[in-house]
Order: sequence, then C-alpha cells, then structure tokens
Amino acid sequence: MEANIKKRIEQLTSILNKANYEYYVLDSPTITDQEYDDYYAELVRLEKDYPALKRDDSPTMRVGGEAVSKFEKVRHQKPMLSFDDVFSEEEIVAFDDRIKKVIDNPTYVVEPKMDGLSGSLIYENGLLVRAATRGNGIEGENITMNAKTIKSVPLKLTENISIEVRGEIYMSKSSFIKVNQERKEKNENLFANPRNAAAGSIRQLDSKITARRGLDFMAYSIPNAKDYGIKKQSEVLEFLRKLGFVTNYKWNVVARNVNEIMEAIDRLSSFRESLPYEIDGVVLKVDDIDMEEQIGYTVRVPKWGIAYKFPAKEVLTNLKEIKFTVGRTGKITPNAIFSPVHVSGSLVSKATLHNEDYCLAKDIRIGDTISIRKAGDVIPEVVRVLKERRTGQERRFEMISNCPICHTKIVRNPLEADYYCPNKQCPARKIENIIHFASREAMNIDGMGEAVIEDLYNEGFITSILDIYNIENYQDELANLEGYGSKKINNLQLAIEKSKKNSLEKLLFGLGIRNVGAKMAKILASHFKNIDSLRKATYEELIDLPDVGNIIAQSVIAYFKEEENIRIINGLKEIGVNMDYINDLKIVNNKEFEGKTFVLTGTLTSVTREKASALIESLGGKVSSSVSAKTSCVIVGSDPGSKYEKAKELNIPIWNEEEFLAKISDE
Repeated sequence: MEANIKKRIEQLTSILNKANYEYYVLDSPTITDQEYDDYYAELVRLEKDYPALKRDDSPTMRVGGEAVSKFEKVRHQKPMLSFDDVFSEEEIVAFDDRIKKVIDNPTYVVEPKMDGLSGSLIYENGLLVRAATRGNGIEGENITMNAKTIKSVPLKLTENISIEVRGEIYMSKSSFIKVNQERKEKNENLFANPRNAAAGSIRQLDSKITARRGLDFMAYSIPNAKDYGIKKQSEVLEFLRKLGFVTNYKWNVVARNVNEIMEAIDRLSSFRESLPYEIDGVVLKVDDIDMEEQIGYTVRVPKWGIAYKFPAKEVLTNLKEIKFTVGRTGKITPNAIFSPVHVSGSLVSKATLHNEDYCLAKDIRIGDTISIRKAGDVIPEVVRVLKERRTGQERRFEMISNCPICHTKIVRNPLEADYYCPNKQCPARKIENIIHFASREAMNIDGMGEAVIEDLYNEGFITSILDIYNIENYQDELANLEGYGSKKINNLQLAIEKSKKNSLEKLLFGLGIRNVGAKMAKILASHFKNIDSLRKATYEELIDLPDVGNIIAQSVIAYFKEEENIRIINGLKEIGVNMDYINDLKIVNNKEFEGKTFVLTGTLTSVTREKASALIESLGGKVSSSVSAKTSCVIVGSDPGSKYEKAKELNIPIWNEEEFLAKISDE
C-alpha cells in the first residue's frame, strides 16, 4: 500500500514540476489550470497523510513554512559584484573604446536590466539547497525558505548537477497592483514601486507572507560558466533555460558595435511599458567569457560590463519657490520651481501644482524635497512630498489674492477648484490667448511659439489674434529685432497665410471657447459645418449632440453672445480665414474601428496624435480621452502612463504604434 502511495506522490510531483516548467519557462502549458489544481490538491492530501514520503522538490514546499526569528548570514562562493551605471551614448562609446584596447572586434550581449534585487541559488545534485540575497556582494542573507515560495524558482533542475545560478528577484506589474490593492483595503501603507515591494517581500521572516506576494525570478548568470563548457554569455542563457529557469532570452541581443548596441537599447525602450515587469535599463556584457578575466575588475566592479540606465521617470529635487501664472481664460496656476533635473529624457525646472486644493492636500511647502514625474507629452507634475526629510525651515503654501500680472483681485467659482483673474484686458491672459490660437493643436502657425509671441506682444505688433494676420505691416520693424532675419520673417508670414485654410475645428479650438477642447471642436464643426450655423445654434440643438453636456452648451452660447468675440470672428472672416468644416479624410467602414471607442496614450513617433485621431474617426471609430469599461482598445506610444495601466487592469485590448499602423495601412 505505502509503495503505491510513494509511487503516486512521485508521479504527482513529477507532473506538477513539469507543468511549472512548461508554464513559466516554455510558455507552453500542456495541462489546464483545473487539471493542475486537481493534481495539486491530491498531492497535498497524500503528503498530509504520509508526511515521511514528501519529497524535497515537492511543489507544495512553495506555500511557506514556519516563521524565522532572523536571517542567517551566508558568504558567497564568488563575490556578487554590480556593474557601473552609465546614462548616455557617449559613456557607451567610451566603454567600447576601453574594451577594444584589450581585445579586437569584441561582441556584446545586451540584456534587459530587471528592476528588482539580485539573488543567488545553490543547487546540489539538481535540488535547491540554498538561496541568498546579494547583500554587500561578499556576504548576503539566507532566504531559502522564501525563495522556495517563488514558482519560477525550480526546486529541482532538469539535470542532476550542482551549480550556482544568479538572477533577479522581482515583482511583476500585475502582482504589484494586486498587492497594493490588498494593502489599500486593509488601510496599510502602499508600496512605492515593484522593486521596493519585491525587496520587502523576499525579506519577510514569515515565508507564508512571501508566498502571497507573487514574486518571480529571472535567471541571467552562472558565475563559473566555463566549468560547464560554456564559452559565451549568450550560451549561458540557453543553458539556464534547459535547466528549467525563466530567462530574458526573447529580448537579449548580441551586438557587434555601438550602433547595434544603441539600436537594441532603443528597441527595448520603445516597448518596455508593454513588458509584464519593470526594467530600468540594459546590462551590457562582453559575450566571450574567456575575455572576462583578461579585461579584469576594479576593486568594486567588473570592467567587462556596464549597466545603462533609462532616463528617470520620477526623480527627487528641491522645491525652491512657488510661482503663479495666468492662463488664457484667466486661470491662476501655482507652479513648482525647483533645481533642474532630468526626467524622461528632458531637463526640467518647473512643474504644475494645479490649484490651491492640490497644494493643500499634499501639504506642499517651499524647501521640501519633492518627487517629479513626466509621462509622454504631459507637462511635469509633483507626485509626492518627502515629509520625512523636512528640517523645520520649510514655508507653508499660501494662495495669492491678486493677479500676479495686473493685480486685479482674483475670484474662485464655488463649483471649481481654480481661481481666475476676471480682467479680460490682463496682459497675461491676452498673451496666453494668442499662444493658444497659434499652437499646433489649434491654428498650427509654425514658427510662432511662446518666445516669438512674447517678443511681438512686448513690441506692440500683436496684441490680439486679429493682429497675427496683419504682421506684414511691421516687416521693417521686425527686421530690426535681434534674431529676426529675412528668412525667419518670410517663413512666419507663409505659416500665417497657410493657417487661413485650416478646417473649422482648428479655428474653434483656437478661439478658446471655454470648456471646448480639440475633440469637442471637431464634434461641433463636423455637425454644424460652418461657424454661422454654430453661432445660431440653440441650447436644445447643442445638448442633443453626443458628448455635449449642459456646461459645454452654455459655454458655446455665452461665447457667441459677447460682442468682442463676434467682432474677432467677423474680423477673421474679412481677413480670409476659413469658417467651414473641411473633411479631407474619406469615411471608410472598417470592422476593426467601426463603432468602437479608442484611447491614445504616450508619444507616437510615426504619426501625430491629432492625425491618428482623425484616421480612427475616418474609419468609423470614436476617440476618447479616458479609459473605462466601454473602451474598445488603447493605442500606446512610448511612456504611456496611467491609461496603459488601467487598460491592463480592465483587460482592454492594447495596440502598440506598429500594430495601429498595420491596421490602417490598407486604408
């Protein structure tokens, strides 16, 4: 009887371990989840009744054992050294030059740099006997019981060999969302990011807690690879897969020069957001393992590899002052002015603080250490304040009571969070209105950016949007301004003339009708066809349109009741600015788009977001600004941000830019 039980336990253990290998390593399961659960439940019952027959490689070992009082220190057989970080192509070129001084025609392996923590696994005769953190590189902590709870850590290898394997312990994006949701429901502090979550989870004294956190392991190194007949780092990853480890083999690239290295980095950067885990750069290693000893080490790092870090998405800096600006509608916006920092590839020194409520809710104070984030085309914003770093010298936020430009007393609508300058002649409002009118999303007057408009306003050449179309009257005066050569002036005049031919929606958006954004301008233009029809529209006609609510309808009617606005429109008509809707895209019924709602997020490189929206609409689709359960598909560019995460959370189909372009290519 017991012999049969032993045989069945061995059979179930083998089936389940094979299933784990197929699922995690090969990504090709041969049994269903239900079958796995049934086998697992049977094994649990048998091991409970016959504990002496439980095997060391049983998958039930992953549920966690008894809690420990502390972690034992363990010394690494070979130091676990980290690589030097680099941040630019120039530093990669310098690294390549150093390597070429030692070896001729080197090749490199470019691997994704997992954003987790390094771990070491020791196997004897194919069985996991010890796991350790990197620690200080010489000595780490014994985390064997916790490592056994990680399903992508093989308890038994496919070969009965003794070996040390190193890799990254990490938390996937989906596990991170799940863990934080659970902590939120329990009113516990949320983890800041997946890396912190992984680090905190693997060092739990109670391995049952670790087991619930959904950690993973990605293998990338064998410290004594030559002992197994392996000569190249690219072969290491293949060998690890054969042993039963998950590796990043799909994304690793062998590069022969700096150009190929940068191509691999750009490729990884372009789809990093679509990966199920966080990466913060790439690791670059000389491929030939024999050359590692020849190239050597410094006191603290290997010289045969480096870690290239992607530009930071969230960085810390010091808040120096809060400056208030006035928008085209008169809205007063507080802005954080801070020490310049690189965020998502650009140097920034200012971020929006939105409004008074935002500043008070975050308790933002001048002198604080703040975290800055920038995603896609969105302007930088303050994410959080590091209150634990306060010294007591910080100054509390105070909302101003008068416009910083014209000094008119500002007012706040009881239904809104924003304050406004009510003075329509406020210079700041007038400048911002002109900037908005000329912007790419509105009339798209190339060469008329903020700095140019401020110059022309200060000189008295342009004080309203009508003056833009009379700029030729100041040609001699413009020529006397520093930086305004004949070519620049001519190009500016051509761009102004070209803007007269824009379709109605561009004009409507440029006029700055309150609550009418680019999308709403397109809806109004496509329905009413010309500005005179829109001007005569009743409240009932407006409210009957899709997405037009009470506030927008009232804003449109109020705009056309003001004499000054009618004067501007009539003036634009006389100048020759087009007032009609021009649909230059043929409507084509396409099953991929017709009747579906799309959301665009991130930076598109091959087509502007405006053009992408127009293409979607021409194929029968609808473009929305927010992700919800009604969204049919989300199209992502680089640095997509929270909309991408919400789409994944709601299991909404996601297309990258290449997929989107492929869908519309036939049209």
